[in-house]
Amino acid sequence: METPYPISIVPTKTRIGWIGIGVMGAAMATRLLAAGYSVAIYARSPSKALDLQSKGASLVNSASELAQVSDIVFTMVGHPSDVRQNVLEKNGLLQGLNPGGVIVDTTSSHPDLAREIFAAARAKGCWAVDAPVSGGDIGARDGKLAIFGGGDAGVVKWLSPLFEALGKVTYVGEAGCGQSCKIANQIAIGGNLMGLSEGLVFAERAGLDVKQFVEAVRGGAAGSMAMELFGERMIERDFRPGGFAEYMVKDLGMGVDVVEEGEDVERIVVLPGAALAKQLFSAMVANGDGKFGTQGLISVVQRLNGKLLGCGCARVRRRHWC
Repeated sequence: METPYPISIVPTKTRIGWIGIGVMGAAMATRLLAAGYSVAIYARSPSKALDLQSKGASLVNSASELAQVSDIVFTMVGHPSDVRQNVLEKNGLLQGLNPGGVIVDTTSSHPDLAREIFAAARAKGCWAVDAPVSGGDIGARDGKLAIFGGGDAGVVKWLSPLFEALGKVTYVGEAGCGQSCKIANQIAIGGNLMGLSEGLVFAERAGLDVKQFVEAVRGGAAGSMAMELFGERMIERDFRPGGFAEYMVKDLGMGVDVVEEGEDVERIVVLPGAALAKQLFSAMVANGDGKFGTQGLISVVQRLNGKLLGCGCARVRRRHWC
């Protein structure tokens, strides 16, 4: 496979573009700036880019303009519709991307859209990689994200210097496979969060010290990365987001809501646990807590058990059902 450029990716020459500067995106862009790369940003709300600008990033006026001044453009936005708008629609990245340019979508998006973007990029002599990530705000900040690379294997390998600044990339297959891997990841973490939430609620109801409970079981079979990342946050009612609960509804939905008109029956998978997890995260959204972190799932289990809680979130300054 011929790589997009005959030279290696190096901070002094490779121009990076970035769209999506929320909790995750801002931390990831900061990692690339710290590694010495030139980073340009397009933001619908320019005021949100001030912190990154203070670290050396530049700001442009549109996605198309961003593509024109970048060799590689990363996207980390909320929904597949946002990806489509920023990449494929009028004034999107593909309109301005120069031949040989690369789009790296780190959003949790739909596999079919990733394949559509890959085909559209190749038709223009460009490349596209779907590379969603896992690890939350802590992983993004510390450069320890798990990255699921889908697309051309040679291009994913060529991008490795950038991925190494963000975490560890695993090539998982052709276009769309990165997104499928992320959906499977979310199915697994959704089940972990359900189990952790119920374990903590049961332990407290049984009269255990919940911090002692976590310490006792974390080295055994019940221990998990979910427990390490979120156990203390759940206990302290710290629901500040690394990833929004409402996005978990989206991600799980892409796994369980696959029965569409004309869908290949061989692709339909029965996922009862994921369906239940989606219902519980949907309950969070219905409760007005969609902007909480995914660790806030424990609030739904506590509500089901009739417990009035004092929440540690900045949004609320009183005791409430959270």
